Parts: sequence; structure tokens; C-alpha cells
Amino acid sequence: MPQKLSPKAAKAKAQRDLAAAKTPDRRRKKAENQRKRRKAAKKHGANWLIDKDYDHTKKRFVKTSQNRGGYGTGTKPRSKNK
Repeated sequence: MPQKLSPKAAKAKAQRDLAAAKTPDRRRKKAENQRKRRKAAKKHGANWLIDKDYDHTKKRFVKTSQNRGGYGTGTKPRSKNK
């Protein structure tokens, strides 16, 4: 679901996002992920990679919903004072 931004804010966000994506660190990470995906596609086939992301903690490809959703715990840090 996209954010509801004014046209001015959306343009500013697009510029910030592009600047962040072009940093040397992000370019290295993107290139690494592309290499891993190419290698996996060659080994398993391109269809095998559909809806999968590389999980750097588990060192393997997992479902995007699991990887981006924190494996059911969400993505926000939990408070220890509950």
C-alpha cells in the first residue's frame, strides 16, 4: 500500500530514495544479491525464485513474506517492559 503523500512530498521522497539506492554500499549489496539470484536461477530454474528473497541470517532463499515480515514477529523492535 503506497504512502499518501502530496505531489511535492512524493517528489522529495523519490529523490531521497534514489540517492540512498545509489550509495556505494547499496550498490554492492544489490550486485551481491543479483549474483546470488543468477546462480540460484541457473541451479533451480527461474520459476523457483518467484516470491523468494535471500535471507542473510539464514544464508538461503526464503519466502519474501517471511523474510520481510520478521518470521511472524513483525519488523518493529519489541519493548521488554510489557
